[in-house]
Amino acid sequence: MADLATAPETNPLLDTMRPRLTGSWLVSLEDEASVGRSVDALRQYTSNDVSVAVMSEMRTVPQTPGGATILFEDLKLALVVPRPRQQMAAAMTALNAEDEVAETRPEFYLFGLQEFRDTQTETWGIGATHALQSRFTGKGIKVAILDTGIDLAHPDFIGRKIVTQSFVAGETIDDVRGHGTHCAGTAAGKPRTAGAPRYGVAPDARLHIGKVLNNAGFAAERDIIAGVRWAIDQKCEIISMSLGSPVRQGEPYSRIYQRLGRIALDNGSLICAAAGNDSNRAFGAIAPVSSPANAPSILAVGAVDALYQPASFSNGGINPDGGEIALVAPGVGIFSSSPNPRLYRIMDGTSMACPHVAGVAALWAESDATLRGRSLWQALTSHARALPHNVRDVGAGLATAP
Repeated sequence: MADLATAPETNPLLDTMRPRLTGSWLVSLEDEASVGRSVDALRQYTSNDVSVAVMSEMRTVPQTPGGATILFEDLKLALVVPRPRQQMAAAMTALNAEDEVAETRPEFYLFGLQEFRDTQTETWGIGATHALQSRFTGKGIKVAILDTGIDLAHPDFIGRKIVTQSFVAGETIDDVRGHGTHCAGTAAGKPRTAGAPRYGVAPDARLHIGKVLNNAGFAAERDIIAGVRWAIDQKCEIISMSLGSPVRQGEPYSRIYQRLGRIALDNGSLICAAAGNDSNRAFGAIAPVSSPANAPSILAVGAVDALYQPASFSNGGINPDGGEIALVAPGVGIFSSSPNPRLYRIMDGTSMACPHVAGVAALWAESDATLRGRSLWQALTSHARALPHNVRDVGAGLATAP
């Protein structure tokens, strides 16, 4: 991905949109690719031998560029450690020309997509999504939150049966950032808490928490991919990802996430992802939907404020062939859970909008056992509340509970 400016150090705003590289490559194979021929092709460009594995059987994926090159047979995906002292751009181009290869690109770090606020106000997202009026609570529905983990000692989560898995090497599920706990609370926080308003859309949903972002708030894409594979294998009906990496105008979506989203839909799971916070609408600047939300098989969620206006930071569907906003949800001034000792905080971001949609999806999934995968996506978009704004900014409209 090319730089956005010839002298990015002179433009801090643009510099924040520069993707961060891990030093490894992600290679998406063709659907009909042979494992043996793919390994032979990869060996020409790697610094070590190529091992073959199944993503769902690995607890964590190797973290350093000095680790092993791995071909994940179940995802038709290779994590490549490139050979040093080769011309990287030329090598990626040559690898991409191999018959077995669909896409070769650098691996990026992904970050939690949130803006912080310190003012105090009451939640309004539950009312906006009509969750208060719904007779459904998400009972029996599995919602995966792939984020920075969770504070299991939080009074609103103590005693609940929460399935957890950390995909970050050397780190427990504990949430030191607060981002994951906030998102989990919005999707499925308790219906009643002393001294606090209701803030969880689907309070009886069964939470599956995958820690894919580390204690500093970011992760290599391999950890995200591993978390998605785990959530699919756990048969989670909804997978919520409030994370991403910026893309340039006109840049295509990643074949890797398109395949993951398709695998999820084929297995009755729906992935929701935050659209990103790279816009500055006050100055007329609208950034494209971030990756992985820009993959057509992943439901991209934008943010609106309490007046149902597109949030100033919310990205828009300006890229063709993927990259459209599917739905919007409350993402400004969102009250939810926070790790001890704070317990609650208010945050802004498409990160906050995404778990609203995940919670609403859980209500729809409970309402009708046939609403899974693609049919759940259709129910969400067809029953969304239309908003008087450009489809580019709000998609089908505001996510609304049954």
